[in-house]
Amino acid sequence: MLYTSESVEQLAEYFGQLPGIGRKTAQRLALHILKLPREEVDALARALINVKERVRYCSVCANITESDPCVICANPKRDRSIICVVEEPNDVLAIEKTNEFRGLYHVLGGALSPLDGVGPEDLRIKELLQRLESQPAEEVILALNPNVEGEATTLYLSKLLRPLGLRLTRIARGLPVGSDLEFADEATLSRAIEGRIAI
Repeated sequence: MLYTSESVEQLAEYFGQLPGIGRKTAQRLALHILKLPREEVDALARALINVKERVRYCSVCANITESDPCVICANPKRDRSIICVVEEPNDVLAIEKTNEFRGLYHVLGGALSPLDGVGPEDLRIKELLQRLESQPAEEVILALNPNVEGEATTLYLSKLLRPLGLRLTRIARGLPVGSDLEFADEATLSRAIEGRIAI
């Protein structure tokens, strides 16, 4: 039985599909939108449409960008001899906040998870290998989440990359097991990057 309008219920349903948003929060957000002036709602709608129309993946590193290549790949001051491999664009943002890393990135688009049907062919591993062939690096840092999927991906990549003869490292164990990089604070991530270890 509907206790509010169908439109508000529909909006709450869409909000509820967002990660980390429960039913009550979704309802609060929908009611908050209802209270906003029309101009702010229009601006929010335009921002949502702009994200879908303008944002794409960098052809080099697969990070999110509005220009191709992204600003990190296009920056001549970045150290091109080091590539930091991460799972998602959120991880790039988290590491960049530390102001410690000056190399380039490669975003896999996830981690190996056989239970969820995610295998090597579902990640940007082939693109990483092609990139290392065309632009050889001295070091690859595996900065994957310290959970089962991240560990499996690190193991898989280390076996795949070891024969290439480059320095292979992983971020140090400063992050709590079972958490995600995007939720770590800058100090923890900074120490993890500084204290990376050879694999």
